[in-house]
Amino acid sequence: MRISGKTKIVGLFGYPVEHSLSPGMHNAAFAYLNMDYCYVTFSVRPDLLADAVLSIRALRLGGVNVTVPHKERVIPFLDEVSDEVSFIGAVNTIANSNGFLKGYNTDGRGFMESLSEAGISCDRKRVLIIGAGGACRAVGYYLSQKVEHLWIFDIDEQKREGVVKDLGTFRGNVSSMKKMDTLSDLDIVINATPLGLKDTDPPPLDTFLLSGPMTVCDLIYRDTALLRAASEKGCRTLNGMGMLLHQGVLAFEIWTGVRPPVEIMRKALQSALP
Repeated sequence: MRISGKTKIVGLFGYPVEHSLSPGMHNAAFAYLNMDYCYVTFSVRPDLLADAVLSIRALRLGGVNVTVPHKERVIPFLDEVSDEVSFIGAVNTIANSNGFLKGYNTDGRGFMESLSEAGISCDRKRVLIIGAGGACRAVGYYLSQKVEHLWIFDIDEQKREGVVKDLGTFRGNVSSMKKMDTLSDLDIVINATPLGLKDTDPPPLDTFLLSGPMTVCDLIYRDTALLRAASEKGCRTLNGMGMLLHQGVLAFEIWTGVRPPVEIMRKALQSALP
């Protein structure tokens, strides 16, 4: 990749960001399409987030992705947000149009694309999401429009009931699960918690409750203790790699108006995995 005075910069705001796989994925696509863009990471301390957002305008960045811990906190500094963001309360992509900053969330659509790509249908299915944070809101926003019924579990009752209430404002098929003592009636279980990011993390549920032909998904982009246990129980499994890929594909389109080469991005992600 050649950098010139005309190169358009896009990137990632987060803290930390050194572990991100996004630069390789996006830069591979830019190189393949011979586009004069470069994707870089920006380690933005929480106390400097407002300054960092101002720099998008000042430096005429094409846009940025946003990751933890900034997804919720960045919203007040933007000019406009999408309908998804208004509900989800979190941004993962910012587009800069001549200094006008609009926030999007492509995580939910990315997850739905990953399900479709894997041949997993959620139509008329009974689904549980574990964890009631921003990831739950992102995928729940779309799942609730497809599934027969959606349950939300989180040990934090206030967070759990808040998500159930918000989703219930436009869909009546969402309920709170207060205890995970049986999962036998479920078709799909989704881990939307951080448990699994570390190799030493335990699964977010008692894996004794899992059984085939249930599908178990983990939004973490590698195999986890949960997915390994689910596979041993005869369940179909899906990690978060497809979601990571497709949320990036959608962000690429938002910034450039161009459909990127998905397989090139996929290969770059796979080659970057430890």
